[in-house]
Amino acid sequence: MNQGINIRLDQQTLELVQGGKLVRRYLISSALNGAGEQYGSECTPRGKHSIRLKIGDGCPVNTVFVGRRPTGEIYSPELAAKEPDRDWILTRILWLRGQQPGYNRGGRCDTLRRYIYIHGAPDSEVMGTPRSHGCIRMKNNDLLELFNLVYNDMPVDILE
Repeated sequence: MNQGINIRLDQQTLELVQGGKLVRRYLISSALNGAGEQYGSECTPRGKHSIRLKIGDGCPVNTVFVGRRPTGEIYSPELAAKEPDRDWILTRILWLRGQQPGYNRGGRCDTLRRYIYIHGAPDSEVMGTPRSHGCIRMKNNDLLELFNLVYNDMPVDILE
Protein backbone atom coordinates (compact mmCIF):
# COMPACT_ATOMS: atom_id res chain seq x y z
CA MET A 1 0.00 0.00 0.00
CA ASN A 2 1.41 3.37 -1.02
CA GLN A 3 -0.76 5.36 1.41
CA GLY A 4 -3.19 4.25 4.07
CA ILE A 5 -3.62 2.31 7.29
CA ASN A 6 -2.68 -1.32 7.92
CA ILE A 7 -4.20 -2.91 11.00
CA ARG A 8 -2.44 -6.13 11.97
CA LEU A 9 -4.69 -8.17 14.26
CA ASP A 10 -1.99 -10.76 15.00
CA GLN A 11 0.36 -8.02 16.23
CA GLN A 12 -2.35 -5.69 17.64
CA THR A 13 -0.84 -2.75 15.75
CA LEU A 14 -2.02 0.01 13.46
CA GLU A 15 0.48 1.28 10.90
CA LEU A 16 0.20 4.51 8.94
CA VAL A 17 1.90 4.35 5.54
CA GLN A 18 2.59 7.48 3.47
CA GLY A 19 4.53 7.53 0.21
CA GLY A 20 5.09 3.78 0.56
CA LYS A 21 6.91 4.25 3.89
CA LEU A 22 5.86 3.39 7.41
CA VAL A 23 5.53 6.71 9.24
CA ARG A 24 3.70 5.69 12.46
CA ARG A 25 2.98 2.49 14.37
CA TYR A 26 0.60 2.31 17.33
CA LEU A 27 -0.56 -0.43 19.68
CA ILE A 28 -4.29 -1.09 19.44
CA SER A 29 -6.91 -3.36 20.94
CA SER A 30 -9.19 -5.24 18.54
CA ALA A 31 -12.09 -7.60 19.27
CA LEU A 32 -11.94 -9.99 22.19
CA ASN A 33 -13.96 -12.40 19.97
CA GLY A 34 -11.29 -12.32 17.24
CA ALA A 35 -11.74 -11.64 13.54
CA GLY A 36 -15.04 -11.96 11.70
CA GLU A 37 -17.44 -10.05 9.54
CA GLN A 38 -20.94 -11.12 10.64
CA TYR A 39 -23.42 -8.74 12.23
CA GLY A 40 -23.75 -9.39 15.97
CA SER A 41 -20.47 -11.33 16.21
CA GLU A 42 -18.58 -8.61 18.12
CA CYS A 43 -15.60 -9.53 15.92
CA THR A 44 -13.25 -7.19 14.06
CA PRO A 45 -13.91 -7.34 10.30
CA ARG A 46 -11.04 -8.16 7.97
CA GLY A 47 -10.20 -6.97 4.50
CA LYS A 48 -10.15 -3.73 2.57
CA HIS A 49 -11.92 -0.76 4.14
CA SER A 50 -11.81 3.01 3.98
CA ILE A 51 -12.44 5.84 6.41
CA ARG A 52 -16.02 6.91 5.78
CA LEU A 53 -16.04 9.81 8.21
CA LYS A 54 -13.81 11.56 10.73
CA ILE A 55 -15.83 12.55 13.80
CA GLY A 56 -14.99 14.74 16.78
CA ASP A 57 -12.61 17.34 15.38
CA GLY A 58 -12.17 20.05 18.00
CA CYS A 59 -13.72 18.07 20.87
CA PRO A 60 -11.73 17.90 24.11
CA VAL A 61 -9.68 14.80 24.91
CA ASN A 62 -11.85 12.17 26.63
CA THR A 63 -15.09 13.48 25.10
CA VAL A 64 -17.65 10.67 25.42
CA PHE A 65 -19.52 9.68 22.23
CA VAL A 66 -22.77 7.74 21.91
CA GLY A 67 -24.22 7.16 18.46
CA ARG A 68 -21.28 9.14 17.00
CA ARG A 69 -22.38 12.27 18.88
CA PRO A 70 -20.68 13.90 21.87
CA THR A 71 -22.77 13.43 25.01
CA GLY A 72 -21.38 16.47 26.81
CA GLU A 73 -19.58 14.14 29.23
CA ILE A 74 -15.83 14.00 29.71
CA TYR A 75 -14.54 10.57 30.71
CA SER A 76 -13.08 10.30 34.20
CA PRO A 77 -12.42 7.45 36.63
CA GLU A 78 -15.40 8.71 38.68
CA LEU A 79 -17.72 8.51 35.66
CA ALA A 80 -16.37 5.03 34.88
CA ALA A 81 -17.07 3.90 38.45
CA LYS A 82 -20.71 4.98 38.08
CA GLU A 83 -21.07 3.01 34.81
CA PRO A 84 -18.62 0.09 34.97
CA ASP A 85 -20.16 -1.86 32.05
CA ARG A 86 -20.20 0.99 29.54
CA ASP A 87 -18.19 0.57 26.31
CA TRP A 88 -16.36 3.90 26.22
CA ILE A 89 -15.93 5.58 22.82
CA LEU A 90 -13.75 8.60 23.45
CA THR A 91 -11.98 11.62 21.91
CA ARG A 92 -12.33 10.91 18.14
CA ILE A 93 -13.96 8.40 15.80
CA LEU A 94 -12.81 7.14 12.41
CA TRP A 95 -15.89 5.33 11.04
CA LEU A 96 -14.93 2.50 8.69
CA ARG A 97 -16.68 1.32 5.52
CA GLY A 98 -16.03 -2.08 3.93
CA GLN A 99 -14.90 -2.13 0.30
CA GLN A 100 -15.54 -5.81 -0.56
CA PRO A 101 -19.19 -6.59 -1.42
CA GLY A 102 -20.37 -9.82 0.18
CA TYR A 103 -17.35 -9.94 2.51
CA ASN A 104 -17.37 -6.71 4.54
CA ARG A 105 -19.92 -4.64 2.62
CA GLY A 106 -23.65 -5.29 2.28
CA GLY A 107 -26.01 -7.76 3.92
CA ARG A 108 -25.14 -9.16 7.34
CA CYS A 109 -21.43 -8.46 6.98
CA ASP A 110 -21.49 -4.68 6.43
CA THR A 111 -18.75 -2.94 8.43
CA LEU A 112 -20.43 0.46 8.13
CA ARG A 113 -23.80 -0.80 9.41
CA ARG A 114 -22.02 -2.67 12.20
CA TYR A 115 -20.64 0.72 13.34
CA ILE A 116 -17.02 -0.40 13.35
CA TYR A 117 -14.72 2.46 14.33
CA ILE A 118 -11.18 3.31 15.19
CA HIS A 119 -11.76 5.23 18.42
CA GLY A 120 -10.22 6.40 21.66
CA ALA A 121 -10.44 4.40 24.87
CA PRO A 122 -9.79 5.17 28.53
CA ASP A 123 -6.08 5.56 29.24
CA SER A 124 -6.42 2.73 31.77
CA GLU A 125 -7.31 0.29 28.95
CA VAL A 126 -4.54 -2.11 27.98
CA MET A 127 -3.40 -1.90 24.36
CA GLY A 128 -1.72 -4.76 22.53
CA THR A 129 -4.39 -7.22 23.74
CA PRO A 130 -7.75 -7.98 22.09
CA ARG A 131 -10.50 -6.60 24.36
CA SER A 132 -13.00 -4.61 22.25
CA HIS A 133 -16.50 -5.42 21.00
CA GLY A 134 -15.32 -5.31 17.35
CA CYS A 135 -13.88 -1.81 17.00
CA ILE A 136 -10.23 -0.80 17.01
CA ARG A 137 -9.39 0.94 20.28
CA MET A 138 -6.44 3.31 20.62
CA LYS A 139 -4.87 5.46 23.31
CA ASN A 140 -6.36 8.94 23.09
CA ASN A 141 -3.10 10.77 22.38
CA ASP A 142 -2.21 8.26 19.66
CA LEU A 143 -5.65 8.70 18.09
CA LEU A 144 -5.36 12.50 18.18
CA GLU A 145 -2.07 12.26 16.28
CA LEU A 146 -3.49 9.77 13.76
CA PHE A 147 -6.70 11.77 13.29
CA ASN A 148 -4.69 14.75 12.04
CA LEU A 149 -2.74 12.60 9.55
CA VAL A 150 -5.63 10.78 7.84
CA TYR A 151 -8.50 11.81 5.54
CA ASN A 152 -11.95 10.62 4.54
CA ASP A 153 -11.78 7.75 2.01
CA MET A 154 -8.23 6.83 3.06
CA PRO A 155 -7.69 3.07 2.53
CA VAL A 156 -7.64 0.86 5.63
CA ASP A 157 -6.56 -2.78 5.35
CA ILE A 158 -7.38 -5.04 8.31
CA LEU A 159 -5.14 -8.09 8.19
CA GLU A 160 -5.37 -11.23 10.29
